[in-house]
Amino acid sequence: MARRSTLRASDADRERIAERLRHATAEGRLLAEELEERLEATFAARTYGDLDAVVADLPGAAMRPRDRPQTVPWLRPMSIFALIILAPFLFSLLLAAAVVVATLFSTWVVVLVVCWWLFGHRYRPRPPSQRTLHAYGRWPAGRPSGVRPRPWV
Repeated sequence: MARRSTLRASDADRERIAERLRHATAEGRLLAEELEERLEATFAARTYGDLDAVVADLPGAAMRPRDRPQTVPWLRPMSIFALIILAPFLFSLLLAAAVVVATLFSTWVVVLVVCWWLFGHRYRPRPPSQRTLHAYGRWPAGRPSGVRPRPWV
């Protein structure tokens, strides 16, 4: 396998080194003239060895070649398992809960309507009977004037 210093550098690698040089200039490690010279050398570089020579005297990590493309963090084996197996399961569980709630609510509405039909819509308040008057010992509010309840005995 070829040594790292002989491997060809990409445009992204050159841009990374240029950004590192600009950062070093902002920190006061390089003068403006040195920055220009090093940027020319950076964009003319063809290998990693040429790029490493440009930043050899600057502190910081040496440039590494990319090992392999980074994976998307949320697409790991557990995430894939969750997407394929758990997501439909959770969706069906939520759907079942919604069906149960809707069924209970509709049953409650049907029971209320039936009870109203059987008992409520024909209800008309009637005046109290003599038995009611004797049970309470008095006339309800708004009794007719001149009418008195009969005594118990």
